[in-house]
Amino acid sequence: MAAAQSQYAELARQLSAIGTVKRGLARVLPAECPAGTAAVLTLLDRHGEMRMSRLAELLAVDMSVTSRHVAHAAERGWIERSPDPADKRSRILRLTPAGLELINELARRTTEMFARTLDDWTDDEVGQLAAMLERLRNSFGDCRDWRYQDSYTRTPMRQET
Repeated sequence: MAAAQSQYAELARQLSAIGTVKRGLARVLPAECPAGTAAVLTLLDRHGEMRMSRLAELLAVDMSVTSRHVAHAAERGWIERSPDPADKRSRILRLTPAGLELINELARRTTEMFARTLDDWTDDEVGQLAAMLERLRNSFGDCRDWRYQDSYTRTPMRQET
């Protein structure tokens, strides 16, 4: 059974306020590692080495934005860019040992921030929230593949061939 329209409106309101949580997460990042760079490192850690085009796709940002984040991380020795054997014009991005070290530090800081902020939550409540957020994300899938014709119907976008 679908939720009532008022529940969807409340969900939209709550999700629009998620910026507060994102700002809290950004405050625990080291000054030399802004959120965009942290996202690059996190995706490389989660998905392994990849081309810049794939990273831009995962970040859901323009290639120029991705290039700036990658350049920032590479200048600090957190990632390396090497020629793609399959296409010499492309670069393969991968984390360096220093990048892995930073990922571990970011995970530690984030975990500590949540532990302090949510110290009055039970393990079960934190687990429920994590599960529901994962379910929400999975319900959207890759939202770039969908366009909404009206408030009730979604249809796949046609791929140009």
